[in-house]
This record gives sequence, structure tokens and C-alpha cells, in this order.
Amino acid sequence: MQQPQSLLDTLKAEKSHLIEIADKFKEFERIYLVGCGSSLSTCYSVKDALGILSDKVVEVYTGYEFYYHKNLENEDAGVILTSQSGETADTLAALRRSKEQGLYTVSITNEIESTMMKEADDTVITRCGKETAILGTKTYMTQLLSLYQILFRLDDSHEFQDVINDLNKLPKISQSIIKDTEEANRIHADKFKDFDFYYCIGSGPNYGLAYKLAMTMFMEGALKNACPLYSGEFRHGLIERAEENVPLIFLDANYPGDELTQKSLDFSEKIGANSLIYKMQDYSDLNSLLSPFILVIPLEWFIYYLAHYNGEDPGSTRHIGKVRY
Repeated sequence: MQQPQSLLDTLKAEKSHLIEIADKFKEFERIYLVGCGSSLSTCYSVKDALGILSDKVVEVYTGYEFYYHKNLENEDAGVILTSQSGETADTLAALRRSKEQGLYTVSITNEIESTMMKEADDTVITRCGKETAILGTKTYMTQLLSLYQILFRLDDSHEFQDVINDLNKLPKISQSIIKDTEEANRIHADKFKDFDFYYCIGSGPNYGLAYKLAMTMFMEGALKNACPLYSGEFRHGLIERAEENVPLIFLDANYPGDELTQKSLDFSEKIGANSLIYKMQDYSDLNSLLSPFILVIPLEWFIYYLAHYNGEDPGSTRHIGKVRY
């Protein structure tokens, strides 16, 4: 649980640089965000957070979907590519495609000697030390911090400044949340340990966290099947599968879309489904657009103990990093 120090170190080393990058991106009419896995989830979160306050055109792609896209705008556009290792093949291919198209590129990575660091027009280095855990929450949080620091400086309004001000409070607040949330989530994990499939549901920026929770935390860390959904999609399919033996994990930060999160939760509880709700306001009074930073901490404890109770090592993999195609 080194997130607080990693956030502090990244802010100290990169803050002025992030402001310079933000000034550059003010020139662009369109911004592309590219990543894979956990890095893609940070792109989803910041895009949806920005969309609540701004009409800036931001598009999110996974690496190869960007690479093969035939309709990229290459004038008045910039690309931010995220990768913990800086060697993710899909994202590296997207970086090289961007360069071929004449797009301005910024890489956000944790590895100073990585290929993406060397080939991008500019690079932000997150200060997380060596990241070996599959859950990767310190690199997740510092990537997300870097994206917020860039994109929420595109406007000088007080709404944007409020987000920036609260970003500076994250290291201290995350430290207390780490200490305060372990036991409750150990108990949750014990209760849910025998289930094999989970749905992860959120709206706005919390959809990105739901994506990370399902795709990397459940499936890679705890070796459990999981699926992420926007809250508004609950009644378009999942409502037919909400039943006693299917756990539903809800993420709530009182966003406009969380009206549907609450309705979905109410329905699930009415029929006796196994629901678990994480509300940002239970942990912090920071700006609600920072919910992914806050809720990922109790969720990491939940996944850690879920893996533990099932005899799995959340820091190891069976195939990731070993199978190339």
C-alpha cells in the first residue's frame, strides 16, 4: 500500500511539467486517450469526469483499436498514451501510428528507460518504484493523477480549479483510507469468497473504476470472472441475471447517472440479490469527480482478501507477460 508516497513523489517531480503539457493541450480541439487494461480504465475515468464539466472533445481507444482506426483527426489534435511498463505492444503501436500521422504525443509511464518514454514527443514519469503487483493500484492512481492534472487545467473555471485543489489532498487522505478500510473489506471478502462471477457497476468516472475492478482486479488479481457495466445499462440485460447467486458490486459518487445506480441497487435488494455498495461519501468529502482515487483503496483490500481466501496470489499471473501474440 504505497499509493500515498507514490502520489507525493509524482506530484513533486512532475507537477510543473504537467502544467506545461496542459498548456500545450489547450491548443488542440480534439484529444485522444489510449491505453490497455488498467491504463485504459484511467482513460475512461478522466474522459467521463471531464465530460461532466466540459464540452471538450475527448476520445478513448484501446491500443490496437486506435492503430486500425481510419478516421483519426490529425489536425488540432493530441494523443496521451498510458502504460505502466511503457512497453505494452498495443499502446506502442498506437504511439507509432500517431507519430506517422503527425499527432503530438505524450506518454505516461512508470519506466524511465521504456520505449514509449523514448519515442513520444513528451513523457510523464510516474514515481512508483518497481511495480510488481498485478493489482497495480499505485501506478493506476499516479496515471490517473497525471491525466487529471493535464486535462483539468484546460479550463480556468472555479469548477476545474476545485478538482485541481483536491488532487493535492489525495496523498494524506489516501493514507487514512488505507488504514480505515482493511477490516471491513476482509469481512466482505470472506462473505463473497465462494462466488465465481461478479458484475461491477458504476456511472460517470466510476465506470472506469468498474472496468479496472472487473478486468484487472477480479480477473487478474483474484482469478474470478467479472464484467463491468455503466449503471444505465443495468436494465438492458443484467436485470435478467440479477439473482441470489450473482454478486453485484455498485460504485456510487452521487453523479447524475447515479440516480440509475440507486434504482439498480434498490431493484437488486428487493429481489434478494447479493449486492455490495461502495459510496464515495462514506470515505471522503473531496470533489466527487475524484471518486475513482478514493474507492480503489477499499476495493484493493477486498480483492486482496478475496484472493487470499481462495488460495490465490494477487501478485502472480498464469499467462500475462508470458504469452505474446
